[in-house]
Amino acid sequence: MPQDKPAYTRILLKLSGESLLGNLSHGIDFTAARSIAFDIREIHSLGVQIAVMIGGGNIFRGNAGIQTGMERVSADYMGMLATIMNGIALEEALEKEGVGAVHVSAIEIKQVADPFIRKKVCRHLEEGRVIIFSAGIGSPYFTTDTAAALRALEVGAEVILKATQVDGVFSDDPLKNKEAKKFNSISYLEFIKMGLKVMDTTAVSLCKDNGLPIIVFNFHKKGNLKNAVLGKNIGTIIS
Repeated sequence: MPQDKPAYTRILLKLSGESLLGNLSHGIDFTAARSIAFDIREIHSLGVQIAVMIGGGNIFRGNAGIQTGMERVSADYMGMLATIMNGIALEEALEKEGVGAVHVSAIEIKQVADPFIRKKVCRHLEEGRVIIFSAGIGSPYFTTDTAAALRALEVGAEVILKATQVDGVFSDDPLKNKEAKKFNSISYLEFIKMGLKVMDTTAVSLCKDNGLPIIVFNFHKKGNLKNAVLGKNIGTIIS
């Protein structure tokens, strides 16, 4: 039986920190990390070069710190440190699945992650290693969505795959409004004008300026990641 042919050579997968929660209310469920690693291994076996940008909301969310009176800069840095913990867990999970991985942090923390050096990251991708990006871009005021867009452009990814808990982009939160309309496709400008919240508008603007498509899909449905990589019609494409 012939191997499935991927639609993309190099991708950036944007994962929320919540994807590592599993059955927990807070923290890292390593079983969930292994499940993610298994799905990544499946597309890695197709020859796809994979970078992952990981969030940190399962451990600490900057907005939550701000609401309790913290300064924005301090809260954002704490959120970045949370993503580094998630990066360590995902790197370990991938290694246990037999997939070589390199954890790259935008904040220098040499004991657990490499610094971001674009040429080295591209070489790792070419040699078949999965890159895990943590700490966003290393600066406050920028979300991990925006960091995902920036890193995707820097390493030459052909698409951003934005993993969510719902089936794509909707006119409203489908978990709260059953009448919300799902879009199969939407332009960057329409997304921004409608003020849709599934992805940061700065990230979408950056993708618009550089013609980088975004596919928003439900990560919890088995096979969706592979189907997205194969170019099948799932979720919503922002282009």
